[in-house]
Amino acid sequence: MAKNDHSALYKDFAHSPSKLKATIEAAKEQYPERCLVACMELHTYSSLNCDFLEQYKGCMQKADEAIVFYSTHALEIKKMPPLHENKVKESFDRDDIVVFTNKDKLVEYLESLDWKGKNLLMMSSGSFDGLDLKTLSEELGID
Repeated sequence: MAKNDHSALYKDFAHSPSKLKATIEAAKEQYPERCLVACMELHTYSSLNCDFLEQYKGCMQKADEAIVFYSTHALEIKKMPPLHENKVKESFDRDDIVVFTNKDKLVEYLESLDWKGKNLLMMSSGSFDGLDLKTLSEELGID
């Protein structure tokens, strides 16, 4: 989607546990010398279901940094019960996973990182609550 000499931003439709794992592994294999920040959005009815979340266990282990985003507004629209951050962290079985429910906070966090020698992988079947990835890549200096 966007890249320069030292970083890249990719958007992938991956959202199931097996697809996340395969996409992350492929991105790491392509750029083994770069740190991989993998961000996935819980967006589908199944992924936002507490009972299904357990399926994500270990699927983001190969990412150097793992981020999960979900919109509380999406839960409301889909008439689903609230999803608690601790349940998400527990389900992915990764102590250092970062969870965001607010698009602006996610962007703020991503903008705080130094992108030299890093790639950003955005994975979702949704839109990260309307996040413009082209604008994000420009703001991160990945263009």
